[in-house]
Amino acid sequence: MEAASAAAASATMKAVNFPAIFTITRATVSTTLTSPWPQTKSNKFILYVSNPNTRFSALSLCRCSTNPNTDTNNETDQNSTFESNPNLNAENPSRAISNEAISSSSISSSSLSRGLVLDLGSVDSWDSKEIGSPVVKRFLSDEEERWYMWYYGVSSGNPGSDSIGLAVSNNGVHWERGKGAVKSSADVGLVMNCGNDWWAFDTESIRPGEVVIMSSAKVRASSAVYWLYYTGYSSEKVDIIADSSGFNVQNPERFCVNDDDSQSSRIGKIFRSLPGLAISQDGRHWARIEGEHHSGALLDVGAERDWDSLFVASPQVVFHGNGDIRMYYHSFDVETGNFCIGIARSRDGMKWIKLGKIIGGGKCGCFDELGAMNPCVVKNKKDGNCIMVYEGVDANGQRSIGLAVSPDGLKDWRRLQGEAVLKPAAMGDGWDSKGVGSPCLVEMDGDVDEWRLYYRGVGNGGRSGIGMAVSDGSDITRFRRWTGFQV
Repeated sequence: MEAASAAAASATMKAVNFPAIFTITRATVSTTLTSPWPQTKSNKFILYVSNPNTRFSALSLCRCSTNPNTDTNNETDQNSTFESNPNLNAENPSRAISNEAISSSSISSSSLSRGLVLDLGSVDSWDSKEIGSPVVKRFLSDEEERWYMWYYGVSSGNPGSDSIGLAVSNNGVHWERGKGAVKSSADVGLVMNCGNDWWAFDTESIRPGEVVIMSSAKVRASSAVYWLYYTGYSSEKVDIIADSSGFNVQNPERFCVNDDDSQSSRIGKIFRSLPGLAISQDGRHWARIEGEHHSGALLDVGAERDWDSLFVASPQVVFHGNGDIRMYYHSFDVETGNFCIGIARSRDGMKWIKLGKIIGGGKCGCFDELGAMNPCVVKNKKDGNCIMVYEGVDANGQRSIGLAVSPDGLKDWRRLQGEAVLKPAAMGDGWDSKGVGSPCLVEMDGDVDEWRLYYRGVGNGGRSGIGMAVSDGSDITRFRRWTGFQV
């Protein structure tokens, strides 16, 4: 592919709109990527689809799910070029009121729920058993402030399979969610299920890693698309015996407490996972894009004895500059016994070259002694440094959130301090007292000079939720759990 033109993506993005009618034609490999910064009002759109039960290859868009359980085919022009479109605006999430939308504003304000912004769904909802991996984006316009949160959920009826859903908000604190699958572009709830193709990499579970916004200049109508990078899990298993500390490696991780101390409980339940890509016009209806791997994934695991030979998980993609797109991801290094974070690089967002491991285990006795995982990298607008928040694992397997900084985002990553920036709640009955992780960092614009840190928390019995902490002004090394708006 020819070199891609990419603009640095930010957690704070201008809103985009979608055309009234969008007809997709066949596309070539030639791709130029940038991130739009639109400012206009939204319009509704109609997406025409045909030829069910097929996929898009990396060279032409081909598998489009117009609801989470339906696969249909859209073909695109073979010379599609993705570039900035100044006339785009995001659909207003405050109108997402169908699908029995439920507000999170009813969450208790007691000290036990400090920081909690999204709890488990109701017993009959798609996310009633477990939630996590928040990917939060803030959209600003002259008239309003809007937020999207993609996250994974597990239902009580299917506890072994993760799906991806969407919640929306007008302040990033009180969220509207849905019980079931979305039915329209103004809906919230379940937006993407596992793949149906037996040979695919994502047949067992899927979890979001990053969402970026692109636009296409060579399709028949000006349009914006969301690019979702996600982790797909297959049924292929790898078994590892835990070391003498009793630490149990899992992929994906489950948080339900297991009191069984038998040898079988010390077997790490590891499902092979790889990163994938899907696109959407509204952030709700997704089309999978096949990568070069035979399973449709973007990357394969490393060779035997490589640090990432077991799995590739939590792809987080940053558009750093022209033709310079980075993917940060984690795996478990069998040779060192640590979770590690690595980086891959691309010119077009679809073909990737691995550059190696950049962060491994921390010092003995530190909160990240057994390694780092679930990275989130953003570029500090003030000093230009790349900031990484990550989930650190201590010698007992407890999770906290740490911080590292690099001048270029490629190498020379330096842990900013010896302690976590966010630890599990000190109160034993707190909703996030057993562990915090899967961080997502958002730099606030406007009059408020602060950062927001969204994260997955785990409490008693393995109950999970999504929380938010805020920095002490611009000091990114100090975070406190959100307790309410300051008057």
